[in-house]
Amino acid sequence: MPETTTTIDDQVATFNEGFTAQIGPDLSAVFAAEQAALTESGLPADAVAAGDTLPAAALLDSAGSSVSLGDALGDGRTVLVFYRGSWCPYCNLTLKHYQEALLPELTQRGVKLVAISPQTPEASDLAVSNGGLEFTVLTDPGNALVRQLGILTEPSADARKAHAALGFDVADSNADQTGDIPYPTVLVVEADGRVVFADVHVDYTTRTEVPALLAAVDA
Repeated sequence: MPETTTTIDDQVATFNEGFTAQIGPDLSAVFAAEQAALTESGLPADAVAAGDTLPAAALLDSAGSSVSLGDALGDGRTVLVFYRGSWCPYCNLTLKHYQEALLPELTQRGVKLVAISPQTPEASDLAVSNGGLEFTVLTDPGNALVRQLGILTEPSADARKAHAALGFDVADSNADQTGDIPYPTVLVVEADGRVVFADVHVDYTTRTEVPALLAAVDA
């Protein structure tokens, strides 16, 4: 695997130190309470799991053109990354890390990497350009696929207010102008849509690390 200075967890810890100092204790407490509530609620009972088969889904590429989920999958295995949007610093950090540490390994194995969010194609294009991403980034309009996979959530009301205090709103980025978002999720999928690995994170500050992903791909 290419040399990387840190894991995603290490980078998140470093980011959180600066972010907490920047936004102050009150807003930090709001986000901490949201994360605690998500963790306490646990994984949805109907969340996608290994052994499931993905449903058909109509997606959009970053240019706004229609792409079926079936066409987005590779001839072999595909790694699907569901992320909240380019407004989410944890998502941006993760996608950039996957670009640097995961994509080269998958390319050697002939495995595709595809990222999916509910944000507009324009916002997806921004994620691609800002992160220097060289893998496919798609939009799931209205979270139609995410709903079928049982990984739909939304920021708490207090978190939405905190977002507003920081100058943004999730709905402004989403294709359907709602605050609905997916739990950060990584799937390893066969060409026929069968899921062989699923890792759903209810705490959006945690993500699937590259070694675990590669182990699932190689299994």
